[in-house]
Amino acid sequence: MQNNDRKDIEFDQFAPLYSELLNDPLRNCFTRDPIHFHRRKWILLERLLESVGAKPETMKWLDVGCGRGELLELGGKAFYQATGCDPSQSMLSLTNRYKTHTQSSPVELPFPDSSFDFVTAVCVLHHVHGEDRTLLMKEIRRVLIHRGFVCIIEHNPWNPVTRVIVKRCSIDVDAELLTARKASTLLAVSGFTTVRKEYFLYLPERYYNSWGASERVLSMLPFGGQYALLSHVQK
Repeated sequence: MQNNDRKDIEFDQFAPLYSELLNDPLRNCFTRDPIHFHRRKWILLERLLESVGAKPETMKWLDVGCGRGELLELGGKAFYQATGCDPSQSMLSLTNRYKTHTQSSPVELPFPDSSFDFVTAVCVLHHVHGEDRTLLMKEIRRVLIHRGFVCIIEHNPWNPVTRVIVKRCSIDVDAELLTARKASTLLAVSGFTTVRKEYFLYLPERYYNSWGASERVLSMLPFGGQYALLSHVQK
């Protein structure tokens, strides 16, 4: 596999000031809690797995591009085993409880075939470009068991606020956003069948705490700040 544009170098530079680099007045209108968006993602992941009858307590989970491991910290205890990997050693050095592995390249995963029941790639693909996206997704398929699940979560380019925040964020200087339709096509050509799609992050935190259930009504409308696609390995 090719080893282009080592993103570990870029994110090694970002790691010491990662929280400060995410600071943005527009983003802060939605929340000032640094864990809020990670918590929202875990709530969604838990619900998506439940919707397909998956039982996390029996599953081995890999979070690809786990960064500092916030999602692992929130959801790891629900799984039989939770593991993360990332190309950036400096980002991984900030993780705490869960075992993590350094990727030798953004498109290679350091695990044997059929090692995991569930893989997540959360806000990863917009940092991966061209054919490398397909290479990464095929690597994810390789490390999944037969009929294993993958969930990708990405920024929604149809949301104008998302586009502005991404454009102003130095961490996303290389970002190439992909629509849910494009992500679904990528999954299909990589050997996956999508079974669930949801848009989320419509409401700021102060409203979500009171009216969060109403977001479920909007989940199929393509205007949330992010979207999630849950897919399983094709037969």
